[in-house]
Amino acid sequence: MIDSFDSTWTRNCQRSVIKWFARNARNLPWRATSDPYQIWISEIMLQQTQVKQVIPYFTRFIQLFPDIATLAAASLDRVLKAWEGMGYYSRARNLHRTAVQIMTEYGGVFPQDMESVKNLKGIGPYTAAAILSIAFNQPYAVVDGNVRRVLCRLSMWPEAPQMLHSKKFLQSMAEKLLPKDQPGIFNEAMMELGAMVCTPLEPNCMACPLARQCRAFQESVPSAFPVKSPKKVRPHYQVAAALVWRRNELLIARRPENGLLGGLWEFPGGKQKEKEPLKMTAEREVQEELGVKIKVNNLFMVINHQYTHFTITLHVFSSEYVKGKPQPIGCSDFRWVRVEELQQYAFPRANSKIIEELLRMPVRP
Repeated sequence: MIDSFDSTWTRNCQRSVIKWFARNARNLPWRATSDPYQIWISEIMLQQTQVKQVIPYFTRFIQLFPDIATLAAASLDRVLKAWEGMGYYSRARNLHRTAVQIMTEYGGVFPQDMESVKNLKGIGPYTAAAILSIAFNQPYAVVDGNVRRVLCRLSMWPEAPQMLHSKKFLQSMAEKLLPKDQPGIFNEAMMELGAMVCTPLEPNCMACPLARQCRAFQESVPSAFPVKSPKKVRPHYQVAAALVWRRNELLIARRPENGLLGGLWEFPGGKQKEKEPLKMTAEREVQEELGVKIKVNNLFMVINHQYTHFTITLHVFSSEYVKGKPQPIGCSDFRWVRVEELQQYAFPRANSKIIEELLRMPVRP
């Protein structure tokens, strides 16, 4: 099928997209540099996150950690705090680990060959291709969700793009389209086209530079592509957490680094067992995580929160410390802190809502 796109069609696509990008590219902070460090940071932040959300985080992150050496020397807690609110916290942990790796293995210089870049923590084939093409103008095709959508419509690809066979076809098609003299600009142009024109709903085909080459447009069916996979039902969990008060201090726990939200601080708690009262869940989880006995009192607040693969209802209970010396049994660390000190720590977004409510309280236990 790829062979049906001849060299004239390919050259027309290349010229049209690059010309369109020169006139319509958004002014984004990571486009003002060829620094592989900043391009790397932007690519990690942009994964499954909208550009408008990334811009302020990227700007602040680069101000705090302007280069690889500064990021490597920073504490993980400081990096996680800078990342707070972005989600996907394993990315922040991997950024920190990779900065250390580049300092120790590459003398602080970002590597420029594909195998070395792919061996860096948290960087797969897509991100490696993006960095090498945009920062070093190397001929690697980038296929993200936006590019995948453009390619599916151009070719009227009849299968869901998540399938292995589809991924191989779309990667091959992207490689055939890639101009070897301007790979970075073309990759950025294709991503921009998918983000701004060839959008998931109601694509603006009349403004698209590839309208003449697009099979889906010629057949008047662009919205039928990409072919959709059946949606999976996300499981829902009931979760209980405890605000453990000891005089005017609260007990917080640091999650193990490996796993969901690793390295972040939280109010201790966990999933409700079958037929278990939620107050008992909070009491049991604090005992299992920290080895202390608490008295669970009233319900403080309830929060509904969505993660990528599941949803939760978080029931937060005020409670009192009774006895026992806290130990990091099911967590990596713990602290007794005042409410006004909570903002110094990196918390998951759901816990941040609890902190906001605590800070509004005129009187605290």
